[in-house]
Amino acid sequence: MSATLNNGKVIIISAPSGAGKTSIVQTLLKKKLNLSFSVSACTRDKRPLEKEGEDYYFLSVSAFKKAIANDLFIEWEEVYNNQFYGTLKSEINRIWANNNHVIFDVDVKGGIALKNYFRSAALSIFIEPPTILELKNRLQKRGSDNMESINKRIAKAEYELSFKTNFDKLITNTVLENAAKETEDIIKEFLCLE
Repeated sequence: MSATLNNGKVIIISAPSGAGKTSIVQTLLKKKLNLSFSVSACTRDKRPLEKEGEDYYFLSVSAFKKAIANDLFIEWEEVYNNQFYGTLKSEINRIWANNNHVIFDVDVKGGIALKNYFRSAALSIFIEPPTILELKNRLQKRGSDNMESINKRIAKAEYELSFKTNFDKLITNTVLENAAKETEDIIKEFLCLE
């Protein structure tokens, strides 16, 4: 797959769970940046209010493994046991065919894999929480995970933070509005919109 089809570029937003990447991506999609969200495929259960084909493509584990075998993914990862996430090649082709740039909301390993795949056509941005304690507070306030799940996410976050130097830009999300504006400015520069 050509990384410059229709001169398309990709914006990769990665962060530990709860650091604010999804909120920042949602803010960016409302701006006039010609961005289109890349919907990832996953095998986890759908959360309340999530929509098939809008938030994720929800696949069974067997369907996901079949897609791997058929080379349908740019990147994929087994994040937890039998919990897969990945980027479908067809999703990028769909976005570029509409003359938009792709924006990804992906975990840290996925972000690194995407940057390696798209190279200079990609801008990778790592969103970090101000502290691990603040991250834990945010996950608890979100109310979508039990304490065992939150503790698993915190342990994973500590590990993921060690990869932040693999990204082109680093933004600390202390105040969401400020982090979103900083991210927008970096993207405008990359897309030559200023």
